[in-house]
Amino acid sequence: MKLLLDTHSFLWALHAPNLLSASGRTALQAPANSVHVSVVTFWEISLKAGLGKLNFKGVTPEEYPALAGESGWIIHPLAPGLAASAGRLPRPTDHRDPFDRLLIWTAINEGFALVSGDDDFPAYAPHGLKICW
Repeated sequence: MKLLLDTHSFLWALHAPNLLSASGRTALQAPANSVHVSVVTFWEISLKAGLGKLNFKGVTPEEYPALAGESGWIIHPLAPGLAASAGRLPRPTDHRDPFDRLLIWTAINEGFALVSGDDDFPAYAPHGLKICW
C-alpha cells in the first residue's frame, strides 16, 4: 500500500509515535508499504515554525527532509498539474486548510492512503480519499 503522511502524522511518527493510532503505526512499519512525505508537509512545518506555532528542541525545519530520508520514507514532489488542479477538490465541509486540502488532493489523485487522524478528512471519502488511521 502507498501511504502519504499528513503533517501531524509525520511529526508524531518522528517525535511521539505513541500518538499515532495502533493501525497507523503498524502500517508505517509494514515492509510491504511505501511511506511518502509530501514537500507540502515541509512547507507547512517551515511556515508554522516561523509563526511560532511549532517548536521541536534540537530540530530545525530544514532538517526534516533528511529525517524523512533517514526513516526510509520517500519524499514526494508536488507535480505542477496537481497543484494547478487542486482547486477542483470538493468542499464537503467548511474545511479550508490549504495544506490539508493539497495533501488530500494528492492522495486521491495519486492513489495514496492518507495517514491521518484529522476529524475533517472522512468527509472526503465519498470523493475518493482513503484514510489509514
